[in-house]
Amino acid sequence: MPSVTCLAKEIIVKTILNKHKKRDDWFLDDYSLNPYKLCAFNCIYCYIRGSKYGQNMGKELAVKINAPKLLERALRRRARKKEYGFIALSSSTEAWQPIEEEYKITRQCLEIISRYKFPIHCGTKSQLILRDIDILSEIDKNAILPPDLGDKLNHGVLITFSLSTLDEHISRIFEPGAPKPKERLETLQKIKEEGFFAGIAYIPVLPFISDSYEKLEEMIKTAKEYNADYVFVGALTLFGVGKELYLHTLKIHFPDLIPKYKKLYRIFNYPSKEYQQKLENLARKLCNKYGVKYMIL
Repeated sequence: MPSVTCLAKEIIVKTILNKHKKRDDWFLDDYSLNPYKLCAFNCIYCYIRGSKYGQNMGKELAVKINAPKLLERALRRRARKKEYGFIALSSSTEAWQPIEEEYKITRQCLEIISRYKFPIHCGTKSQLILRDIDILSEIDKNAILPPDLGDKLNHGVLITFSLSTLDEHISRIFEPGAPKPKERLETLQKIKEEGFFAGIAYIPVLPFISDSYEKLEEMIKTAKEYNADYVFVGALTLFGVGKELYLHTLKIHFPDLIPKYKKLYRIFNYPSKEYQQKLENLARKLCNKYGVKYMIL
């Protein structure tokens, strides 16, 4: 068997910490940090597939080996100016994917984040995040929140587990390299037992597959059962090579849904505003029914 290292390229990047023009309303991040390029989980619906690397993300998987060094410089400068804000880890890759076990780039970045006391929002599908509970606990305890969030949050670490379905069969089709939904939920449970503020992002729910009233009710009910602090529900976007790949997958497994998707994504890369509003209204209604907070704030 080849080593994990053989499956990924090592690259040098010029920047690693991205400052947003505006804080994300949902995930509350002012910065984003992606220690790896692309992702071995290879989810069919990933928006990154809309790029030129979308056809086979595994072949372009790369390790940003100078990420910790660049992050140290960036956070030292930001901390000196007291420009504290949540860092999203990560927005376009999985920070705890299998190659992290060997490279430990994410862990090195967490150590630096802890040193400079920045808050962090971890988005993940991986059980490997449990390895870093020690550092995450330090960040949670010592992070300096931006002034306008200080009276709204008292957590330096947010941890959100991503699911598109609770159905293991559906998950194998659309998330071929990712841990099973049950494994993600069990990891959430362990994270909660450690005292972290954590929730679930049902993003994206899959039209005509996991977006029905019954499926969404099961999702929200499950979030309650696993003591999630909050829930997000979001629609699927499709564009570029990613759209072609997703429709090809439907053709193999759900050919009867092709006409419905072509109608739903007839003009834009995302469903109509009516669809999105209906989805949000239903999610809020179900969260209210089961006593689950919809979104963090």
